[in-house]
Amino acid sequence: MPQQHRNDPYLNFNFRVEIDNLPVAGFSEAELPEGRIEVIEYREGADTSTGPRLLAGRVEYRPVVLRRGFAGEPSLFRWWNEVVQGNVMRRNVDIALLDEQRNEVAHWLIREAWPSKWVGPDLRALGNEVAIETLELSHEGIELVD
Repeated sequence: MPQQHRNDPYLNFNFRVEIDNLPVAGFSEAELPEGRIEVIEYREGADTSTGPRLLAGRVEYRPVVLRRGFAGEPSLFRWWNEVVQGNVMRRNVDIALLDEQRNEVAHWLIREAWPSKWVGPDLRALGNEVAIETLELSHEGIELVD
């Protein structure tokens, strides 16, 4: 992956998602998770300052959200259903941002992910939108891979 900087930011529509190193049918959206570090206020009894010290606490990550047009391919629902049945199958998920020539410019690894929410497509007799399924993945962390 090139480590070059450029003046124009990359566009968000060019990306690839792999689950356990296997490409999965194209996703229309991949929301990377928000990470947050808990702030712990601490003050010693002998402190002369009235303000607390701020310490870093535990790290919390929001789920990864994947959306794709439903085309009858059942692998995401099957993974969800395995968890429903009590068999939590954790997988690593790679999300890569690509440049205009489809070269990888950034790569995020989501570790030990498993489906915690599945939303089926909205079906409407008067609609004409693409049927979209959504999968939320809980995980144990994210890293930007060099």
